[in-house]
Amino acid sequence: MNLHQEITTLAAQVGAILSDKGLTITTIESCTGGGISYALTDTPGSSAYIEQCFVTYSNTAKSELAAVNLSTLNEHGAVSEAVVGEMVVGGAKRAKADIAIAVSGIAGPGGGTKDKPVGLVWFAWKVLDKTVCKKSVFAGSRAEIRAQAIAFALKNLLVQLNPEN
Repeated sequence: MNLHQEITTLAAQVGAILSDKGLTITTIESCTGGGISYALTDTPGSSAYIEQCFVTYSNTAKSELAAVNLSTLNEHGAVSEAVVGEMVVGGAKRAKADIAIAVSGIAGPGGGTKDKPVGLVWFAWKVLDKTVCKKSVFAGSRAEIRAQAIAFALKNLLVQLNPEN
C-alpha cells in the first residue's frame, strides 16, 4: 500500500471511530497545510464529526486562531513541544471539539538548523481531557515529509482512540 492509500485508510478508520463514539475532531496544522483535515474530510460522512479546522502557518495565525501565547512562540519557536501543546488545547477549545491534532514542523527544503533540522515535526493530540506531544524527524522531499507527517498524526491518533490494541 502506498502512502496516499495508507492515509486514506487511516482517515477512514479514524472517522469510523469518531462516528461510533459520537465525537468531534479539529486539526490545527502548520507544516501539513491542512493535509490532515483534507484526509479526514475526504471520507464520506465526515460532516458528522468535523465542523472546522485551522491552518495556522504563521505565528500570528497560531496566536489568533489557536490561542498560542506570543511569549511561548518567542521563547521556544513555532516548531516545539510547547507550541503544539498550546495549539492543540487552544484549537480544540475554539472549535469546541472533543479531539484535536496539532502539527508544526520544518518540511523543507530550507529552514532547518542544527537543533531543528528539515524534517523535524512536533505533534500534539488532545483526546477528551488527555494531551500527548511527540516529535519525529522525517526524510525526503517537502511533499514526502508532509505526507509522512499526516500518516504519523493519524496513526498515533488511532493508537490513542484504541488504547487496548
